[in-house]
Amino acid sequence: MLKRIHIGIVIVIGISFIGCSSTKTAFNLNEIEKIRVLKNVELYLNAEPITVTSSFCKRSAGTLHDFYSEGDYWWPDLQNPDGPYIRKDGMTNPDNFTAHREALMRFSQISGALGSAYILTKEQIYANKLAIHLQAWFINENTKMNPNLLYAQAVKGIATGRGIGIIDTIHLIEVAKAIQAIEDSKSLSKADLTAIKLWFSTYLNWLTTHEYGIAERDNGNNHSVCWTMQVAAFAELTNDKPTMDFCRNFYKNTLLPNQMAKDGSFPLELKRTKPYGYSLFNLDAMASICQILSTKDDNLFTYTTKDGLNMNLGLQFMAPFIADKSLWPYQKDVMYWEEWPVRQSSLLFGGIALNNKKYFDLWKSLPADFTNPEVIRNMPVRYPLLWVIK
Repeated sequence: MLKRIHIGIVIVIGISFIGCSSTKTAFNLNEIEKIRVLKNVELYLNAEPITVTSSFCKRSAGTLHDFYSEGDYWWPDLQNPDGPYIRKDGMTNPDNFTAHREALMRFSQISGALGSAYILTKEQIYANKLAIHLQAWFINENTKMNPNLLYAQAVKGIATGRGIGIIDTIHLIEVAKAIQAIEDSKSLSKADLTAIKLWFSTYLNWLTTHEYGIAERDNGNNHSVCWTMQVAAFAELTNDKPTMDFCRNFYKNTLLPNQMAKDGSFPLELKRTKPYGYSLFNLDAMASICQILSTKDDNLFTYTTKDGLNMNLGLQFMAPFIADKSLWPYQKDVMYWEEWPVRQSSLLFGGIALNNKKYFDLWKSLPADFTNPEVIRNMPVRYPLLWVIK
């Protein structure tokens, strides 16, 4: 079992102000999160596990234990109703099968709340309740999910599954972090913990070797970033240091130089029909990679390419538009424009790592909880206490 030390729950940040000497300001993330976490966790104490086996779509080419979802932006062709679906970028088809995605997001929310409550209180009840859900998803032969995404984001008449469906399991990241949070409890037996980590190791192997995983890695936009974020988180859980090293190098040599422009924007996201939401999402995912993989000797938040690209540049570009969305100079998102921003994790992680109180304060000023399914889906970081465990 990895030894885990809680650092960063009380965060001390050195701030340099123009014209002033450097000062020290303490941010107690513990206190900021405590009321919210302990309120939210009450919603889940009596929640029963719901896994992929709780629902099945007849359109799935998989089994009861296989995760299945359908491509969001694909619709029936009115000119050929029985033919293959056609794509409408940014426009979500409400008739898609979403039950497995919803179950996974629910699992993530439950895990995040219970894991965070255990961090705050060390009360065994929270770890015990989390263990029940972990066993259902990863151990119980009747209810567990198969460790692959062969049938995610299928498209009628085109594909039974696609590599870009891998983005659906970004909601396993806080599950992985919640597992790490309760490792020092007695809630999971050694055998159960081994079985759960084996599930993640198997899924990690699939992500890094299957043609869908390779296609997602090389997709080139936020999908590549989210592949790396997942692989890094699951490698951290399973102590797969070579894979973590790969992800660090991939961030430095591929993701950052290929996706960020010299002004800190993400041109591939700005070209989409939801440029604001996608820009927030990609920046959050990149910051999450840095949060997972940064070490004392290799701080990815301060890593800078030869062209001057780094996380601070990305934050400098987006922060004004997060503080005042009316300043956004590009087109509005075709859907969910009003729902953003919320507590974007890039502001929190960047504020801490870069000693920037303005980012931290902006993060703190934004809504901490949200109910819109699209926002929940695009916010894999909902319980930051899980992320400050090292």
